[in-house]
Amino acid sequence: MQTKLTLRLDDQLVRQAKQHAKQTGCSVSQMVADYFSAIASMESRPSTLAPKVSQLMGALEGAGVDEADYHAHLERKYLEGDV
Repeated sequence: MQTKLTLRLDDQLVRQAKQHAKQTGCSVSQMVADYFSAIASMESRPSTLAPKVSQLMGALEGAGVDEADYHAHLERKYLEGDV
C-alpha cells in the first residue's frame, strides 16, 4: 500500500531534485523512497568496527578535548612540524 506524503522544501532544492530525477530517469518520489530505505537499512544493520577501533571507543571521554584542539594539533603537525 502506498501513502501520499507532503514535504515542504526550499524551492531551489526542489528544482535540483527534479533535475537530478530527470537526469537519472527516476521520479523524485522514488528518490525519496530510496533514501528512506537506505536510512532504515543502515539503522537495522549492526555497526561492525575494527578490533582496534572498538578498543579505543570512549578512551577520550571526559578528557575535555574538542575540535579546536584537534585543529591546533594538525597545525602543529603539518605547518610547524612539531608533532
